[in-house]
Amino acid sequence: MRAAAPLFLAATLCCAAAGAQSQAPKPAATPTPAPVEEPAPPYEAQLLRLSELMGALAYLRELCAPGEGETFRAKMAGLLDAEAKTPPRKELLAGAYNRGFQDYELSYAACTPSARAVVARFLDETGRLAKDVSDRFGG
Repeated sequence: MRAAAPLFLAATLCCAAAGAQSQAPKPAATPTPAPVEEPAPPYEAQLLRLSELMGALAYLRELCAPGEGETFRAKMAGLLDAEAKTPPRKELLAGAYNRGFQDYELSYAACTPSARAVVARFLDETGRLAKDVSDRFGG
C-alpha cells in the first residue's frame, strides 16, 4: 500500500502541471523595485543601546514593581514611531529591545538587590544616552 502514495503524489503533480500548461499564458508582471533603505543616523549605536536598555528595564521594572514595565514599553513604542520609518529599521530597533528583555528574563526570576542595582544603573545610562543624543544631534 505504501507504493501507492508516491504514485498518487506523482499523478497529482503531473495533472496539476498539465492543468497549468493548458491555461493561457499570463503576461509577465512588472517587478516592484525594492525599497531604498535610508542610511543609519550618526547616533545609531546610541539608539540601539537605548532600545536594549529599555527592553531590560521593561522586564526588570515589571519584576520589581508590577505595572511599571509598561512605562518602558510605551517609551519604546514612541521611539519606534519617531525613528523606525521602514520595516527593516523597526525590526532592528525592536530586536535590540527584545534582546535586552530576554537577556534579563533569563538572568532574573525575582526582584533581588542585584536586579534593583541593575535598574538604577540602566536608568542612569538611559538618561545619559538620551541627553547625549539630544545635545549632539538634536538640532
